[in-house]
Amino acid sequence: MTVLERFLGYVTFATQSSETSGVTPSTPGQRVFAEALAKELEAMGLEEVSVDEHAYVMASLPANTEEKIPTIGFISHLDTSPDMKGEGVKARVVRYEGGDVVLNEAEGIRLSPTMFPEMADYIGQDLVVTDGTTLLGADDKAGVAAIISAMEYLKTHPEIKHGKIRVGFTPDEEIGQGADHFDVAKFGCEWAYTVDGGAIGELEYENFNAASAKVSFKGLNVHPGTAKDKMVNAALLAIEFASWLPAEARPEHTEGYEGFFHLIDMSGSVEEASLSYIIRDHSRALFEEKKALLAQWVARMNEAHPNSTTLTVRDQYYNMREIVEPKQHIVDLASRAMKEIGVVPKIQPIRGGTDGARLSFMGLPCPNLFTGGHNFHGRYEYIPVPSLEKAMETVVKIAELAAQA
Repeated sequence: MTVLERFLGYVTFATQSSETSGVTPSTPGQRVFAEALAKELEAMGLEEVSVDEHAYVMASLPANTEEKIPTIGFISHLDTSPDMKGEGVKARVVRYEGGDVVLNEAEGIRLSPTMFPEMADYIGQDLVVTDGTTLLGADDKAGVAAIISAMEYLKTHPEIKHGKIRVGFTPDEEIGQGADHFDVAKFGCEWAYTVDGGAIGELEYENFNAASAKVSFKGLNVHPGTAKDKMVNAALLAIEFASWLPAEARPEHTEGYEGFFHLIDMSGSVEEASLSYIIRDHSRALFEEKKALLAQWVARMNEAHPNSTTLTVRDQYYNMREIVEPKQHIVDLASRAMKEIGVVPKIQPIRGGTDGARLSFMGLPCPNLFTGGHNFHGRYEYIPVPSLEKAMETVVKIAELAAQA
């Protein structure tokens, strides 16, 4: 089975995660996918295949040499984003010759280089696209397909010497819980790579420090006819509070290493209102400043309207650079692997996070490799087939080079 065939099969599994279920995995489809992958790995001849009670899948490709070689791992996630419908994915392969790709004629949905100019890099290549009514799921089923196809390739090409390789597939990465129940000791690797990046060549070992924040407001509802000097409108307090956050610190105005406050949800009435934010910054110092600013603004609101406003902040993950950078050889190894298969490494910070961020702080240094996909989490998601194939080849080459180090 080719990596493309594998990927096209995987995207048919409905595995969107959910922030509201309160269990792991957060949706039953993830367990269905986990069990299917475990059967596939067993049929392929991998060893130590397991699916635990939380739908974490692990397996081993045994070493095929007596040389002492570090055990390394490759990790991807089972779930797709809850940001857009991920059930009933209708993926198809189109030859891209430039211009717009019609995803859905009836609904007038087009994948256009006017909006996504990087499409010009893939003229003459096959692209996997959707019908415009769902996301595709390359984040991260492309990573899963690349890893499993690489293991199959190594299994059928014993002339490529390698050490023991562990593979792992996690649930609920998209809701920030992918590492919650990951058993690092059981995985048993000196280091690993998540295969969860974007465009071909991406190689990342820096990510945002991340937190969630909820600001809650309490009002006082009085009949509007007699409300003078009595009513406190919680919804208006929320609007006022949101206006205090600097516009230049929103994600739509930031890039590179710049952090942001991102308002992701709001609700409100006269009696109660809330604002939900995510806070991001590559700098730990600036990250802490952003959290402190929210607390200051909450205090300011309570000075004007006593006991009206509360803040709940939860740290989600931290920048893995401080863990990975002292082990720079694992980044250099991945960079060398890409170069040897004709891929130009693009070492850059992640404007987001991966399971690898938390896993690094749990004792498993874990840089991130590209999958080849673009426009994750939405209807315009696509992946060039040659990029997916190179993702698989990168995994194979890393395994080969790790045995030569």
